[in-house]
Amino acid sequence: MKTQKMKFVLLGMIVALFAFSSSVRSQSKDIVDLAAGNESLKTLVAAVKAGGLVETLKGKGPFTVFAPTDDAFAALPEGTLESLLKPENKDQLVAVLTYHVVAGKVMSKDLSNGQKAATVQGEKVKVSIGKMGVKIDDAKVVAADVKAKNGVVHVIDKVILPPSMK
Repeated sequence: MKTQKMKFVLLGMIVALFAFSSSVRSQSKDIVDLAAGNESLKTLVAAVKAGGLVETLKGKGPFTVFAPTDDAFAALPEGTLESLLKPENKDQLVAVLTYHVVAGKVMSKDLSNGQKAATVQGEKVKVSIGKMGVKIDDAKVVAADVKAKNGVVHVIDKVILPPSMK
């Protein structure tokens, strides 16, 4: 019985140590490096590069980024992403991307239902909190509070568009 209990204690310590070291590793990366290391955020990283926002999002911050997954970008109407990535549409791309960024570090515990948060783009996103979880505009938060050394990332399931672009 003692041996079994000792095994559980040891296993618990190993799991806790692994969780802590993963958290420390993610906090040592900036937002861009964190996204680049995530297999489901490759399109976002490509868009950030095309928009010329890499250095900004590697900067001191802090920033809060609502990061759409690759599936979110794939769900855009046909041709939308390709159009946004064209050099002549860089201003539109930057507007869309900066609509996903809030100045400051906003953790999920800091959000409230009905809250409106000013984005770097200039317009506000609406926070909805309910039985189905947290939404930013009409995008569901699928992973919250992913800490980076210069802010926090909340992964969302849709690309959100500024009201002025709808």
